[in-house]
Amino acid sequence: MRNSRRIWIAGIAFAVGFGSAVLGDTGPAQAARFDHTVRNDFFAGFAGNTEAFERAMKTTSEAIAANPDHAEALVWHGAGLYFRAGRAFQSGDGAKGLELYRQGFAEMDRAVNLAPKSIGVRIPRGASLLAATAAQPMDERVRGEVLRAVEDYRTAFDLQKEGLDKLGEHSLGQLLLGLADGYSRLGETDKAGVFFEMVENKLPGTEYAKRAAAWKKTGTLSIEQRRCIGCHTAK
Repeated sequence: MRNSRRIWIAGIAFAVGFGSAVLGDTGPAQAARFDHTVRNDFFAGFAGNTEAFERAMKTTSEAIAANPDHAEALVWHGAGLYFRAGRAFQSGDGAKGLELYRQGFAEMDRAVNLAPKSIGVRIPRGASLLAATAAQPMDERVRGEVLRAVEDYRTAFDLQKEGLDKLGEHSLGQLLLGLADGYSRLGETDKAGVFFEMVENKLPGTEYAKRAAAWKKTGTLSIEQRRCIGCHTAK
């Protein structure tokens, strides 16, 4: 159990950056997006900048205090608690870790219940869960988290399927690869194959296509191949 918790915190350290890649930036209409307010601080925080992390948590906490139903603030704050849980487990404080884990999970789930059709809510939760479990052996808990992540990514895909060609390489690649790998990890190889095929067709010659080809040969992706390609980095 302790080893799996160490793996978990390694995953969550890049999860939200992974999610932002899928969210992408789609022009002036997105200027007021809440994630633009907090994501760079979260990136820096997950990379080790405690001041930036606490600033991001304060911003999301204040937004929730002003509006308890602020779905985007809830999902980001929940992801932050999820990260804190990993640090607590890593330090040996299992009781605190479990408390934070449950609270973070509850906030992310509540955010999705409040805004089930919001990409800005679905992707942060899905990315946090998919990335943080990338190196963990499948058990009942991990399966439940991967199921949620795939549901989030599939919702994001369905909401954007008429305009996939308008997404940039990074955003499209992370969305399709995340779905494909998620289905693969759940043992739904037929569905996984559909999305890996889509990766090869829509992104030929890219690293995404190389990973899709690797999956076709082996039936799985390595832990490293599940990680974000060209992930956002904190400055």
